Amino acid sequence: MQYLRREREQLERLLPGLDDALAAVPLAELEQQGGPGIGLFRDHGGAALLVPAEHGGHGADLLTMVRVQRALGSRSPSVAVATTMHHFSVASLAETARTSSGMEWLLLSAIAKDNLLLASAFAEGRTGQHILSPSIQARVDGGKVFLNGSKKPCSLARSMNLITASVSLPGPDGESQLAVALVPADAPGVSVRPFWTSPVLAGAESDEVVLVDVEVPEELVVRTGVTSDGQLDHLQTVGFVWFELLMTASYLGAASALVERVLAVDKVDARVRADVASALQAAMLAVERVALQEPDHDSLADALAVRYAAQDAIDQVAGRCVEALGGMAFIGSGDVAYLNSACRALAFHPPARARTSSALLDRLRGEPLRIP
Repeated sequence: MQYLRREREQLERLLPGLDDALAAVPLAELEQQGGPGIGLFRDHGGAALLVPAEHGGHGADLLTMVRVQRALGSRSPSVAVATTMHHFSVASLAETARTSSGMEWLLLSAIAKDNLLLASAFAEGRTGQHILSPSIQARVDGGKVFLNGSKKPCSLARSMNLITASVSLPGPDGESQLAVALVPADAPGVSVRPFWTSPVLAGAESDEVVLVDVEVPEELVVRTGVTSDGQLDHLQTVGFVWFELLMTASYLGAASALVERVLAVDKVDARVRADVASALQAAMLAVERVALQEPDHDSLADALAVRYAAQDAIDQVAGRCVEALGGMAFIGSGDVAYLNSACRALAFHPPARARTSSALLDRLRGEPLRIP
């Protein structure tokens, strides 16, 4: 079986020509700030992957999408990571549209028709940061909502058409409730500042998005059932299952790019080649298994467990690949060093393992899952 054949065939079926277009660009060019990867993704219709077919999109399911993200990650880790944030937002929007009579279907149709990209102003990459703690402050004035604050880093900051921001609003009983606001990127008061200084994943456009007294129409604010205790409602559960699995698949793709290089070197011991390929394949099969489940608290717990196991597998495989490829491969091109760094960044995405262990244990005892 050709390595990554299934994933690349899935990508080709949905977005014809994108895999070849990405493969034709040197990795260093794809991964640099202002690289062409996100533009290629948009030009090939990638924004509509999760939009339901009745609204003009591909209607891809979660199993399909984890394979697509692994294929993208093997070509450009930056593109895979950045587009995961788009998919996370669209998946949540599509889930809302299933039971809502609001404007969600109009937004979904616009995403498909105009190839709109959505950035996500949810949890920040800070140690100890609560995944549900809004970084954007909301002020309610009459029937209007005004937003202030910033999100950093925010992937797709330079290419976004809309930004989905988590905010805290007073609920009917006065208790704070999590809500999601949809903000046009060109709205008055929205600006982008440089933030990302690392060369690793620079192509994901993870800069700072600043909001100053940005007015959001009431119809573009979706309230959830999440309160200060951190217990997730159905919408948030669906969104986080998608996020964890798509992000894990993206980084498995980045690590798979290292494995591909090892498989291409006949001088590397056959056992080493088999070991590194099998380890990532086992991690991917676990991701696919959870992707087949209905999103609920159990599947979210499973997604978190699979994500942390994949982190460990990636760390071990990346180290073995660098060693097997040898010093000349490391010296002769920046690709090996780059992929070795990029694929390990899964550990920086929320929620942190140290904060989640007790929650997973509680779920095993039959208690509701609370994101710490």
